[in-house]
Amino acid sequence: MEGKNANLEAAIDQLLNVEKQMRFAGDVVGTKKAVSDILQLCFEAKDWKSLNEQIVNLSKKRGQLKQAVTAMVQQAMQYIDEAPDLETRIELIKTLNTVSAGKIYVEIERARLIRRLAKIKEEQGLIAEAADLMQEVAVETFGAMAKTEKIAFILEQVRLCLDRQDYVRAQILSRKISPRVFEVDTSKEKKKPKEGDNVVEEPPADIPSLLELKRIYYELMIRYYFHNNDYLEICRCYKAIYEIPSIREDPSQWIPVLRKICWYLILAPHDPMQSSLLNSTLEDKNLSEIPKFKLLLKQLVTMEVIQWTSLWNLYKDEFENEKNMLGGSLGDKAAEDLRMRIIEHNILVVSKYYSRITLKRLAELLCLTIQEAEKHLSEMVVSKALVAKIDRPMGIVCFQVAKDSNEILNSWASNLEKLLDLVEKSCHQIHKETMVHKAALKV
Repeated sequence: MEGKNANLEAAIDQLLNVEKQMRFAGDVVGTKKAVSDILQLCFEAKDWKSLNEQIVNLSKKRGQLKQAVTAMVQQAMQYIDEAPDLETRIELIKTLNTVSAGKIYVEIERARLIRRLAKIKEEQGLIAEAADLMQEVAVETFGAMAKTEKIAFILEQVRLCLDRQDYVRAQILSRKISPRVFEVDTSKEKKKPKEGDNVVEEPPADIPSLLELKRIYYELMIRYYFHNNDYLEICRCYKAIYEIPSIREDPSQWIPVLRKICWYLILAPHDPMQSSLLNSTLEDKNLSEIPKFKLLLKQLVTMEVIQWTSLWNLYKDEFENEKNMLGGSLGDKAAEDLRMRIIEHNILVVSKYYSRITLKRLAELLCLTIQEAEKHLSEMVVSKALVAKIDRPMGIVCFQVAKDSNEILNSWASNLEKLLDLVEKSCHQIHKETMVHKAALKV
């Protein structure tokens, strides 16, 4: 064994002399070959300690060529999977990380190394460490990295932040990806790079396609919005997934997604965006494949009071069945929020038909106690979903909007204009009748 080590050292010393001569002569090809041969010798001898030492030593040589360092890092990366155990693999990755730190010409290799190290840490259950490692790298500044690889790297950063429940950092990182990047037409031919342009590297084989990355992005955003119970944003994320061609073509995939769109639309508080999405979803022809949900959405756009008990009895099984569907259950608060949305819908319906109503009658229509009806009505007024005033001593709710002086004056002016117009038309008719009678008398 000692003889073997002595032979290895002698061979390395010989190659180091060659490397020195080539480096001083500025011979790029010769230096790269000498460096490559040294690493290959260490690898074939399975001397991982010497391999790490030589990588560090060669990178620190005076006037070492950039091309030689790049070739050395790329070659050593191929040896990672051949390492005999996890400890050796981690040691090699750390050595390469140290060598590539701060060197722009090997920034892509360093990003890939950190991703591999983070994956190992995650497999060991050290999610916080893995997330911290990934956050060190800002791939959005890498000009030579392929777009899909950049997106995949950032999505990995977001996923690790969500896994460690760091929602603030997850949101900051997610904003580095614009949703418009997924709308690029991939069918267009790639332009040939002009002279002077940065050459973009091809992404590794394990990087998903742009449409697959789109699905991953929106699934991660659903996880983020689910934490805040932001139902409308969750619905918009599912809507984006629903538009992916591979999902639209497969009923087993789009039916669960369309169900989720319907549920989260209903759970979202009433506002113009929710109303617009509701109407556009109702126009979807695929909705006829799930008639129960079509009926549910129609009930929400129809200005009629919905009885909560009968609705819940009809849809309770569908609600529970959602746990077995793609995307999982709707959450612990969902059933309570669903009841809230139905109450809000009913209050809006009542405000359309009544200008004044007693609290007692309002509570009867909503199937609530007077206190509950007043509470829900007050919450809607505070959130500016509708305008109402409650006369508590009299127990009367007034839905009329209080007009300011300008509106009152404008309405008066409008009424006067209509009155004068009517007088003018009447005068014209009287004059016409008079002329007709005069003509008849002359005859």
